[in-house]
Amino acid sequence: MSGHEESHGSKPAAGIRLGTKKEDLPVNKLFRALIDLNGSDLHLQVGKPAILRVKGSLQPLDMPPLDEDKMRELCWPLMDERNQEIFNNTGGADFAHVVEHKGEPWRFRVNLFIQMSKMGMVTRKVERSIPNFEGLFLPPILESLCVYDQGMVLLAGVTGSGKSTTIASMLDWVNRNYKKHILTIEDPVEFVYKADKCLINQRELGQDVSDFHTAMKHAVREDPDIMLVGEMRDRETFETAMHAAETGHLVFGTIHASSAPSTIGRILDLFPQTMHRALRSSMGFNMKAIVAQKLLPTILDKPKRVPITEIMIFNGTIRKLILEEQDEKLPAAIRIGKQEGMMQFNDSLYHFVTKEFVSRAEAFEISPNVEELKMMLKGINVKSSGIL
Repeated sequence: MSGHEESHGSKPAAGIRLGTKKEDLPVNKLFRALIDLNGSDLHLQVGKPAILRVKGSLQPLDMPPLDEDKMRELCWPLMDERNQEIFNNTGGADFAHVVEHKGEPWRFRVNLFIQMSKMGMVTRKVERSIPNFEGLFLPPILESLCVYDQGMVLLAGVTGSGKSTTIASMLDWVNRNYKKHILTIEDPVEFVYKADKCLINQRELGQDVSDFHTAMKHAVREDPDIMLVGEMRDRETFETAMHAAETGHLVFGTIHASSAPSTIGRILDLFPQTMHRALRSSMGFNMKAIVAQKLLPTILDKPKRVPITEIMIFNGTIRKLILEEQDEKLPAAIRIGKQEGMMQFNDSLYHFVTKEFVSRAEAFEISPNVEELKMMLKGINVKSSGIL
């Protein structure tokens, strides 16, 4: 937000003009502005007007900058007593918020936090319907990652890369095609699934169950076929989720990592060095796939953004490299595994450039290997070097 000039005094900042409809919580007017303007995120920071992310760009609302009292007046009532206690003890709180707008409920994922000793807020709008793979422009191979009887499938990416939406689409595909029990443990619940062929139970930490450990303890008695355990943010979460994968469940989760191969190192970093060999063995036997994802703006009116994906399926070669600690060879193994459905970021970029969804300049900006992508676009076959 440093790219926006601060406004001073009571004069409204130049930007998007708000309506004046009287509502229940004052902050809900900002949530409704986000809906009406088809934005994805709402940012509140002391000293600035509210800022929306619309079509990938930050745009200030036409309103005075927020002072500390106004920020607290807007944000504090969003939290229940539990989240207020968490906020005071830890300096931040995550929770869901529901706003009625034009007769329909809209869900938001809210993060309140302290920065520079002042309260701030970032909110992500959760889309009301769950798009299918075609609607999200995801590769069809993702269907094959939804049909395992057990194991773990991870979605990797930075914040805002669409990981949660992709997992929701995958679970909804199962919901429409199989009779299974899906159990989600989320903090907070984002997408609300409408049961089709599946039985679906969604548990929100804090609201439905006290903590993750308790939720997982209960889960083994709740007969799930498929579990969504949310973000792998610490050792306990990953250990518990991996144990569930080992004991006959298909487990989905997300993790902050920039690529599929680098996810291995990101997981290892959660554990002491003495556990790495055993952890590699566990991943080798129980991990089914890692899908890394980035969102890239398009040059079209619709869709506004498309997912650039990298897919690493745990075949014999991938497992061997991980067990033998040869992670640097994983990208080459993905390249030669394309016949099995694996995909590199450049494959995805090539697809969207040639389909004229994204510009070459945008593609080159995020490509992990620009020269390789240029060769691909010129029709030059990129050969793999030996990896074994």
